[in-house]
Amino acid sequence: MFLYEPNPVAFTVLGQDIRWYGICIAFGMLAGLLIAYYRAPGHQIPSEKVVDLALISIPAGVIGARLYYVLFNWELYEGDFFQIINLRNGGLAIHGGLLLGMLAAAIFCRVWKIAPLNLLDLMVPSIALAQAIGRWGNYFNQEAHGGPTDLPWAILVRGEMVQPTILYESLWLLSMFFVLIFIDNRSKYNGRAFLLYGILYSVERFFVEQLRTDSLMIGSFRTAQLVSAVVFIVFLLLLIKMERKYNRKGRLFY
Repeated sequence: MFLYEPNPVAFTVLGQDIRWYGICIAFGMLAGLLIAYYRAPGHQIPSEKVVDLALISIPAGVIGARLYYVLFNWELYEGDFFQIINLRNGGLAIHGGLLLGMLAAAIFCRVWKIAPLNLLDLMVPSIALAQAIGRWGNYFNQEAHGGPTDLPWAILVRGEMVQPTILYESLWLLSMFFVLIFIDNRSKYNGRAFLLYGILYSVERFFVEQLRTDSLMIGSFRTAQLVSAVVFIVFLLLLIKMERKYNRKGRLFY
């Protein structure tokens, strides 16, 4: 069992607390950006365009993640605009970030005449890596964890041993990073890595979400599970269709 309870504040500058949450997210974004920057030529995309994309899609993703979270927790923020824009204590939902971030990427592709699926194949390994690193910000904030457990790998949160759902998701996403790199380097068509990202992340999120104690809800249903189920079904059907279309021998995933 891991008995250390972290301090959410890394250090203080001019009276302002710099929190580990923001540091983890920023480091994850930077790592993902660097990977995409060096992989871009393999997709016939100039590396500098990756930086241009980041300047558009990262802010859009953060805004989308925050709006999604606030929407499903409106009772916590109603009438308090400052708290809506205050990100230091957490409160980002990845599905909202992915949605608005990819919308921004689609606009970017239209302006710069880049094939959207080619760009998404380039970016999804970096997104998985950024998520794997950024998720540890929740650990320092003592949030996004599971319920009480006596498992030997439990973590200590506010005096209670709980399921380390952060660890589960981070390890899965890190594995996804390597799998997506491998698949993308050998893909016969644009969109394969992107579709696999949606499928693999949806599988993990659906099951790990069941362990969490702070899920966003729609009625009695966990929002992340509903979204994951829909994405899994749609993306799996699209992947099967694409595999049949581009595999001349008619065999899937060859």
